[in-house]
Amino acid sequence: MSSNTVSTDDSYSYSLKRGWRTLAIAGAVVGLLGLFAIAFPLATGISATLALGALLALSGIVHGAHAVTARGWSGSLWQLALGIVAVVAGVLLLANPVIGLLTLTILAIAYLLADGIAELWMSMRMADQPGRMSVAASGVLSLALAVLLWAGFPADAAWAIGLLVGVSLFMTGLSMGIVAISGRNMDDTNATAGEPRSA
Repeated sequence: MSSNTVSTDDSYSYSLKRGWRTLAIAGAVVGLLGLFAIAFPLATGISATLALGALLALSGIVHGAHAVTARGWSGSLWQLALGIVAVVAGVLLLANPVIGLLTLTILAIAYLLADGIAELWMSMRMADQPGRMSVAASGVLSLALAVLLWAGFPADAAWAIGLLVGVSLFMTGLSMGIVAISGRNMDDTNATAGEPRSA
């Protein structure tokens, strides 16, 4: 039983001593990518649209191949139809990514609207529980963003998706950095706490 405890402590200390550096570097890279995406939102949005188009086309080919190889399966016709729709949608996005940006912006507005309504509804059901106001504030912010994007549509399609992707990447990188620094600080705290015992 003591050997199990030692191995768990070793893996935990390894993650604190060495893992935080790798996580901090990865967080810095992701954060820089986010800043780059924020600085060039149109290029980021078009890149995201092209990537989505490629994924749709690839998934359509996979669906079609599966439908052809599984001829005896009762759902092969629907699988083939789904594959054709995915390939057509992917090719359209690849051929005209600007139209894809418009579509993605509408989807982003719909998502923010649904997210805002859901969070406000959740905050009303939380009664006097802690965190209710932060959930409500998040819901109001989502609704405000949805209204602002809709008010500026279609002009904001040129930057909205790229900006959202950039902010998401930056926040992910920032959170990775915070976790890495917390891990390093925890390691320093454990080392300091362990010194009197060894003396």
